[in-house]
Amino acid sequence: MSQPSEIIFGGKLPLWLVPAVVIFLLLPIRDDMAAWAQVIEQPATSDPALDLERKRNEARQELDGLSQNIGLSVEKTEAIEQNIAELDKTTANLRQALIESAARRKDLEGKIQSSEERLARLRLSEAEIRTSLRDRHDVLAEVLAALQRMGRNPPPALLVTPEDALASVRSAILLGAVVPGMRAQADKLVADLQSLANLQAEALTEKTSVTATIEESLEEEKRMDLLLAENEKLSRQSTAELEVERRRSEELAGEATSLEGLIQSLEGEIASVRDAMEQARLEEERQRQLSQDERERAKERAQNTLPDKNRIAPAYAFSSLRQKLELPVTGEVLRWYGDADGTGHSAVGMTVASGSDAVVTAPADGLVVFAGAFRSYGQMIILNAGDGYHLVLAGMDEVRTRQGKFVLSGEPIAVMGEKRVASATALTLETDRPTLYIEFRKDGTPVDSRPWWTAKQIGRARNDS
Repeated sequence: MSQPSEIIFGGKLPLWLVPAVVIFLLLPIRDDMAAWAQVIEQPATSDPALDLERKRNEARQELDGLSQNIGLSVEKTEAIEQNIAELDKTTANLRQALIESAARRKDLEGKIQSSEERLARLRLSEAEIRTSLRDRHDVLAEVLAALQRMGRNPPPALLVTPEDALASVRSAILLGAVVPGMRAQADKLVADLQSLANLQAEALTEKTSVTATIEESLEEEKRMDLLLAENEKLSRQSTAELEVERRRSEELAGEATSLEGLIQSLEGEIASVRDAMEQARLEEERQRQLSQDERERAKERAQNTLPDKNRIAPAYAFSSLRQKLELPVTGEVLRWYGDADGTGHSAVGMTVASGSDAVVTAPADGLVVFAGAFRSYGQMIILNAGDGYHLVLAGMDEVRTRQGKFVLSGEPIAVMGEKRVASATALTLETDRPTLYIEFRKDGTPVDSRPWWTAKQIGRARNDS
């Protein structure tokens, strides 16, 4: 049987090497040329975190493009409209439907962001394999070129021309050293190509899955829009009254020099806010006058059943809600209270990066003290959560509530935009994603909101990923 060296002496490659060599030589053709060229042209960065962030941005742009190209069918739209039409449209039912719709939508947004993360990691692994292939391309090409030269000018067989024995022996020694290395390189190449194919298949599966999730999210968005429209119809305030209050609020916002001053002026001068606060105060006073046994029974009922959807005061004291609140938007925390804010100061609130058009929900029961634009905060909502606490949310694109309205925990109150809003609270952030600023204030002083979020929410920080 011929040995590999004898085959090469005859101008041929060993049979075990042929498939790998063919795959290797055709690799730039097998994959799309643009992707291959990108791998060759882009040097590998030394920071894995930057590589992952770049892949995240690429995946995010791709998913944003998908969502823009996906539309609801006429049949699905009609089915949603029929479902809303059949709903018993009481205030309590509409609020419950809105809270459930917002919860489903935030869950779907979380799944889309998880898919975005998985796609980013898959493509980072793919890029690492391509980089490895690129790095070994020159080495293998040089060895193959040497073998091809030997094939074109093979040394004479030892038994035919003894005078060339020295050249034959030298060639045999050379091949004895080269061929095992070539085989190892070919095995590694085949393994890398298989891994690359597996990653591409997994990415395709993930993309198919997230497409279905995006469709579900669009359906939920349509359902929420219809519910909000129905809920607005039940408002007892006239358009004229709302317009007068809106203009007065804008005047107060223009005159205020601080959040604390704005809150004080709004709670004292806006009739709907003042009246709602008085109703909430009377309800809290009534609860305080209950006997100890009555308070215990009320607390037990609240813990074991859903709170009254028609309530006008918080179901629970805000100070008792530590480790129980969900973030008002699905996303990752970029900055916590006390972190450097990039301007030489410490942040007095937290900042969360969200997806495009993400829904914003009320983190707790509260009275809407303000809903509109305020100085460098952009679109802002201030909730009076009782117990001397105010919750400030800023950076939204569209506010979907109004001042003087009492909102329930989990109720949708705003929507994020497609990109980060230019504001003083987000200027130094290294992202163009929409960002929600959250500030908790106790008796007018900012406090750390971290103790109020659930454990899973606290862990969802950018540095943990």
